[in-house]
This record gives sequence, C-alpha cells and structure tokens, in this order.
Amino acid sequence: MANVADFFIDTLKRAGVTRIWGLPGDSLNAFTDALRRDGGDDAIRWMHMRHEEAAAFAAGAEAELTGELAVVAGSCGPGNLHFINGLFDANRNRVPLLAIASHIPSAEIGSTYFQETHPQELFRECSVYTELVSDPAQLPWVLEIAMRTAVERRGVAVVVVPGDVFFADAPDRRPTAPIRTAGSTVLPSASALAAAATALNDAKKVTILAGSGVAGAHDEVLALAETLQAPIVHALRGKEHIEWDNPYDVGMTGLLGFSSGYNAMESCDTLLMLGTDFPYRQFFPSKATVIQVDIRGEQLGRRTPIDVGLVGGVKETANALLPLLQGDRSSKHLDDSVAHYRTTRERLDDLAVDDGKAPVRPEYVARVLDELADADAVFTADVGSPVIWAARYLHMNGTRRLIGSFAHGSMANAMPQALGVQGVDRSRQVIALAGDGGLAMLLGDLLSIRQNDLPVKIVVFNNSSLNFVELEMKAAGIVNFGTGLDNPSFAAIAEAMGITGIRVEKGSELRGAIAQALATDGPVLVDVVTARQELAMPPSITLAQAKGFSLWALRTVLSGRGDELIDLADTNVWRRLFH
Repeated sequence: MANVADFFIDTLKRAGVTRIWGLPGDSLNAFTDALRRDGGDDAIRWMHMRHEEAAAFAAGAEAELTGELAVVAGSCGPGNLHFINGLFDANRNRVPLLAIASHIPSAEIGSTYFQETHPQELFRECSVYTELVSDPAQLPWVLEIAMRTAVERRGVAVVVVPGDVFFADAPDRRPTAPIRTAGSTVLPSASALAAAATALNDAKKVTILAGSGVAGAHDEVLALAETLQAPIVHALRGKEHIEWDNPYDVGMTGLLGFSSGYNAMESCDTLLMLGTDFPYRQFFPSKATVIQVDIRGEQLGRRTPIDVGLVGGVKETANALLPLLQGDRSSKHLDDSVAHYRTTRERLDDLAVDDGKAPVRPEYVARVLDELADADAVFTADVGSPVIWAARYLHMNGTRRLIGSFAHGSMANAMPQALGVQGVDRSRQVIALAGDGGLAMLLGDLLSIRQNDLPVKIVVFNNSSLNFVELEMKAAGIVNFGTGLDNPSFAAIAEAMGITGIRVEKGSELRGAIAQALATDGPVLVDVVTARQELAMPPSITLAQAKGFSLWALRTVLSGRGDELIDLADTNVWRRLFH
C-alpha cells in the first residue's frame, strides 16, 4: 500500500513538479525513498545540494524563472533550519515555492528531543502558509492548501511532516485537479481610474517609476509614456521587464542607480508608480503628486505618501487608463530627461574599458559579459558590488533575465540561483556574477554544480574585500575595518572540484577568457582580480555622505593607512583624467 511519502510524490507530479532541491536525512528517508522507487520517464529528479540554504536559493530561482511551483526539501532540526535565508528571499521575491520540512518523531515533539526545533513557528515570518501535519488524514488538505496558496499568493508555503508520518499509510482520497495557478485579472474601480486620469491630465511633468509588477505589460507602459510624454525610471527588479526597446528609458534610481533616473523623479510634478515597492524613501520626489498602481492594496502608500491609489494589475490598469488621458502634451520634461540619461550613459560607458592597468576595472568585466553573452542568457548577481555593475552594464532585451536577491539583499545568492536556473534548461546560457565574499560563503556548493551536471558559468569579481560594505563605511566616515578577504585562487579551487577554472589578472586577458568560458561545454569559473577601490557613487550625494567621505579620508590618514587614499585616487581620479 502507498504511504504518505508516495502520496506526496504523486501530488507533486500531477502539479507539474519535475525537480526537488535538497539534502537527505533520517527524518526525510521515507520521502527520498519514495522518489527512488517512483522511477520512470516522468520521475521527479532529486537535485542534491551540499547546503540547504543553497537548495532554497536554487528552488527560488527556478520558480522565478518559470513562474511555476518549485520545491525544496530538508531533514529535521538543523537541516531545514538552513532553509530560512533562501525562503526569506523567495517569499520577498514573490515566487511560488513549496518547502517540505521534515520533523522529529511525532511522539517526541515538545520534549526537547535531539535536533528538535519548531519549523512551523520558525518559518511563519517568511511564508504565506505554514502548517504541521500531525495525522496522515490531514495531509491531502494541508498539502493542497499549501500548494494553492503558494501559486495564488506567489510566496513560500511550508509543510512540516514528522519522519514517522511519512511512513504511515496514505489516506484514502480521490485525486484533485492538478494544482496550477487559476489566473485572474484585477482592475481598479471606475472612480479610482477617473481620479488617476484627472490627476494625470492636470499634470505638466509626469515621470513613471516601473517595478517588477510591469512584467508582461511592456507595450502598455510604453503607450502610457507616449501619451503622457513621461520618462520611465525603473527600479532594479523592473529592469528586465521595461528597459528594452524603450525610447522613454532614463535608467534607474536608488543607491545603485543613475543621476538621470534620480533627476527625472525629482523634477516631475506627478509620479506614476507602476507595480513597484521601491523601498528608499529618500529617492522619492518631495513635492510631486503621487499615483500608485499595485495588485496588492496593502502596498499602496507604503513607501511614500500617495494622492491616488489603484488596486489592479499594471497591464489591465494601463489599458483602462489610456482612453481617459489627454494627449497633445509638451515633450520638454521627457526630452530633458532623455538627454540627461544619454550624457549619464556615456559617462558610465567611458569607465567600462581596459585602461591597461591591473587590477581589472569591474565595469569592464560587466560590459564584456554583456557584449559576449547570448541574447537569451540568464544572469544572476550577488548582492554587493556585482549587482551594481549588473544594474549599470547588462542590457536586457526581452529574452534575457536578471535574477538576484534584490528585495531580501542576501549575500551568496548568485551561484546557487544560477544552479536553480540551469536546472530548468541545461541548454540555456546561465552566468553568475559572483562576489568573492558571496562565493566563499557557500563555496561548498560548487560541488553541486558537478554533481548535478549543470554547465553554469561563474564570473568572480575578486577584489579581496567586502567591497560594498567598505563603500558604506566610507560614506559614514568610518575607517574600513574587518572587510579585507585573504582569498585563494578561486580558479584553482574550481579545477580541484572538476570545474574548468580560468584566472584573469589583466584587462588584456579578459575578453579572451570570457569568450573561452562561454564557448566551453560544461561549467566554468572565471576568477577576475578586480579593483578594490572602485567607487560606485549613488545618483544623489547627501551632505551627510559628503561629510562622511571627507571624515573617512582624514581618519584613514591619521590611522596610518594613507596608502588606501593613494590607491583610491589612482583608481578613481587619474584613470578618469587620463583615459
């Protein structure tokens, strides 16, 4: 007779699940044994990882790429406890993910048994649904509710199952329809649309801020921009959805953004926010009328005071709003913003060159990747300096994807997320832009690349530091401390793990190395020694930041570390003057 674990596998297969990421363990044994016994051409593939955190990141990236339910599984106590960072990331990225967290034996729960935790409590904050199955009869309902909640609310659902329950006889219940998203459209009320149209028709200078909610609404947003003669600023998670084929694009704003994006928002009299939860309040305009469109009503007014709020999907809201808008507007605000962006873009591109010096400029690394990568490549980027260069130098085109920990902001995301993406399609080019600190944090899962036969390409920005942390310290007037990294050759480590490793120490070596890596069958790690003191300045420098930077310079000299100032000047001043 089938047991509870078999019931799990059957339900997952009917929902279209083809992979499960995770690590085995004693409390999960019945589940992994059910996977083994299932077999067949339609069997779910077990994607064995070396760390549960990496498994959760990988599953989250799979869900973000496909939009479909992904699954991660881990054993009791310390095993599935490692999920938590990856689950927070997936939940904040709003991707459908089911986490199967096995538990200690039922009879021991509450006795401080060996490895006992309470997963249903631990994961509640990073999930849309969490429940403990204490009786096999619960399982059909709990599992189906969890899966439906994950796909409909686009978040993490956690099912906690004691190891002995997996072995119990499966409950007798007829199968339900495969659990997939039902699909729906959400449209604002007529009165809300009218209020938004009135505000936009009264405006002289409109700017659009586009976030990840504009996915699938590229043409509709451009039609709004045309009618409103509005420049389009994007948040980082909106980049892949709106940047391409966009004559109204003026770049990003925020800590990683462009001065042109900041200026387009600061100079407008009306800001139209479309599907964005952009978190940095200091980058919103201080005096503009604000209209916000979001499919989740609880997000309206969360980041900045708004004048009109509309609950709806961006695509359907844009289509409904467009006929209500007056055309024949002045293009001056748009023209000025686009001209500013062109100047900003040229200055940024001037920095992304081989200047003949060592170490290599990180901007140049990102630019070469952009130029040589496939038209449908998927990029993952580590939090820290790699995400800055990805945001500024990778060009999206409607088929490329850019995935990262852009809401949760976790280190070490790029490499495991690349595994998750590559697991979906081994023929697609997947490139991880990894920081040296991030890669080292989950270094063991380089082994998972070989074990799962995943041909990912990893490019390491090896600047021997926690680089973005150093920049934050400089801005706060603090002498850098505790941020240096004594790194090995990551290329040599890759070779020892059965992965092709390439070391790059000069700019003249870079293009050939990247071309070789992308042309190589199988996984490759390119270890690029990059400039440590490269400054990535935000689009608007506050007085406090300027004061902090001056204070950092003074404190650095007084602490006897004036060589850092010389290196900083060489990297950021002389190179610009004499390039």
